[in-house]
Amino acid sequence: MSANDAPAFGVDSEVGRLRSVMLHRPGGELRRLTPRNNGALLFDGIPWVERAQAEHDRFAGTLLEHGVEVLYVGALLAECLELPEAREAVSVSVTADPRLGQTLGRELAAYLADLEPERLAAVLVEGLTKEEFGTSGSLRHKMMRPTEFVIDPLPNMMFTRDSSVWIGDAVAVTSLAMPARRRETTLTGLIYHHHPRFAAVPKLYDPSLEHLEGGDVLALAPGVLAVGVGERTTPAGAERLARKAFEHGRIHTVLVVPIAQRRATMHLDTVCTMVDRDRMVMYAPAEQRLEAYTLTSADGGASLSIKGPKRFLDAAADAIGVDRIEIIHTGERDVVTAEREQWDDGNNTLALAPGIAVAYERNTVTNARLERAGIKVLTIPGSELGSGRGGPRCMSCPSARDAFADA
Repeated sequence: MSANDAPAFGVDSEVGRLRSVMLHRPGGELRRLTPRNNGALLFDGIPWVERAQAEHDRFAGTLLEHGVEVLYVGALLAECLELPEAREAVSVSVTADPRLGQTLGRELAAYLADLEPERLAAVLVEGLTKEEFGTSGSLRHKMMRPTEFVIDPLPNMMFTRDSSVWIGDAVAVTSLAMPARRRETTLTGLIYHHHPRFAAVPKLYDPSLEHLEGGDVLALAPGVLAVGVGERTTPAGAERLARKAFEHGRIHTVLVVPIAQRRATMHLDTVCTMVDRDRMVMYAPAEQRLEAYTLTSADGGASLSIKGPKRFLDAAADAIGVDRIEIIHTGERDVVTAEREQWDDGNNTLALAPGIAVAYERNTVTNARLERAGIKVLTIPGSELGSGRGGPRCMSCPSARDAFADA
């Protein structure tokens, strides 16, 4: 794959026609989930792996049918691992885990050095147990149970939205808050820094910075971002991103939106997503509750103007220059239905173009409301994929959309 194959645009909105997207097809990492570890690995259940893969294939197929280029993390990573400098970088990162100790870390580096790129890419995502690793002279290894991990699996890797987010023609490799997910950015960062398609792309963020996750970042319109602050993204992370986006020159307004710090609303895109230029699907109770602080800068990020808080929808309408943003609710007055569909990612849609969105088929009430509002809903199954609490938007990282003005 060459850099010349890439579509022409970056990402300046949530609804410009989608041209290219990064996905990760779930695999052996999901087989590592057990009733003993699924909570620590951020899953609410033990997914049926083959069904989860079939559901993901249906998702990818829907995108392909609508002219979207699908880039798979595993393939991109394996291509990068053909390069000695990329292999060295990932080996240093993985073996630096202080839990390994000096001896096992050195032995693990030698083990990884012998793997072919595709197998190495798989091990980095699926993890590696003591039993699979084999013999070792380290005390750490001798004291481990056979099923303990030398390299932890990354079952949340399929939620590619969180570890990177495109802002105009630049990409932010994010800083994930939960320990079970932090190594995801090592692999995502490797792709963006070493793959020929992305190596020249400006980088706006770094995993060493304050916690910031892509699921909390919505490109409401050209020049306007909304950034949720809650369980995963900190106020400091939102401020840092705002400064960097202002410095890059493609963003003029950042709306910082506090959200409840709990799993049901872990990211802003579990509460609301754009489905058209000025229309949004939203968890009904959030319409009046959500507020926003408006950040702007007159000097390229050197100093910030912070105003608010103000009702989020009013601040968003002002920022994107419309009279109002139309809201399509999940459940509206039916509180129980709204809670159920919000939990099942009814708000977490992926727009393929203005007025066309992918959604889980299980959210029948929300989907019906979207259809009545004139939104074309492309449904996909998600009974197994949803056990990780993420919908179509969570599972996709757009790297190219048509410009908002052309959508």
